[in-house]
Amino acid sequence: MSEKKYSKKHEWIMLDGESATVGISKHATEMLGDIVFVELPEKGKSLNKEEKAAVVESTKAASDVYTPVSGEIMETNQPIVDDPSNVNKDPENNGWFFKIKVKDKSELDSLMSQPDYEKFVKDNPN
Repeated sequence: MSEKKYSKKHEWIMLDGESATVGISKHATEMLGDIVFVELPEKGKSLNKEEKAAVVESTKAASDVYTPVSGEIMETNQPIVDDPSNVNKDPENNGWFFKIKVKDKSELDSLMSQPDYEKFVKDNPN
């Protein structure tokens, strides 16, 4: 597995061969508060980079989750639909949203490393 990369919209992605796992960052869950609902994309759906892929609702707000790369949805994480609090408990591991077959790996180049993302969050607290 490669290193985790982050988008400015607070999604993370981790490449594993031709596919990648996508979720939302710990910072995103802290901003959202207690997550009460998750809607995931359909398996087999093709998405373009930065296209809306999922929806997450919390006690504070509803928010869209965007795909950091273009590709086809291969798998979704049903346990976070059954129990959305799993996203809050472990957002950057077991709280992942979907796995996507990456169409163009060069799209990962525009994303931030973890240290860069941490600096981005510090500089842009909202």
